[in-house]
Amino acid sequence: MTEASRTATEPRRRPKQERSRERIDAILSTTMRLIGEKGIDAVTMKEVGMLAGGPIATVYHYFPNKSAILAMLYERFSEVSRARFGAIIAEIQGLGDVTGAADRLLDDYYSRVAADPAIQDLQNAIQADKALQHLDIAETRHQSKILCDHVGPMLQAEQREAFARLVFLIFQLAGGVVRLALTQDEEEGRRTIEDYRSIIHTQLRVFL
Repeated sequence: MTEASRTATEPRRRPKQERSRERIDAILSTTMRLIGEKGIDAVTMKEVGMLAGGPIATVYHYFPNKSAILAMLYERFSEVSRARFGAIIAEIQGLGDVTGAADRLLDDYYSRVAADPAIQDLQNAIQADKALQHLDIAETRHQSKILCDHVGPMLQAEQREAFARLVFLIFQLAGGVVRLALTQDEEEGRRTIEDYRSIIHTQLRVFL
């Protein structure tokens, strides 16, 4: 990831004052609503500024482009995901709890994305934008580390590196599996999720 690409997807400034935070919240909530209504491609910075209650210059005051808005939306989605995932992982008391926790992680992620078309569109946009793909990979590494830090001490020392690689793959592939399932009809989508669940169980048994 080049410095130029990273800069292009970062906000121009982080809010420090309450008024600025409220302004950014209005921009983000407006963008998310528009994404849900009409899709990301149809959303413009001008429209966001107008519907968020201010001139377009105010939007550009905080965000250099639409990708930077999407990046912050994804950041906030990820913050919620970490909290939810962390609560599930905290319930793991022994290796016998890992498979059940993996099921709950998959189900929780699927239900969140399936319930909100705007999140689905945001996830697709993150994958389609080369300047934003690094966010998804970095978040996968962060979330998989949370699980590995919790479960790793329960494993044999020689298993931990391979387990970490597996967890990273499971987490990263989950996004693609969920996106695929949501393009299918209800029955086929359910089978896709269950097939992936079976793969996860098989791979985890190597360590558990």
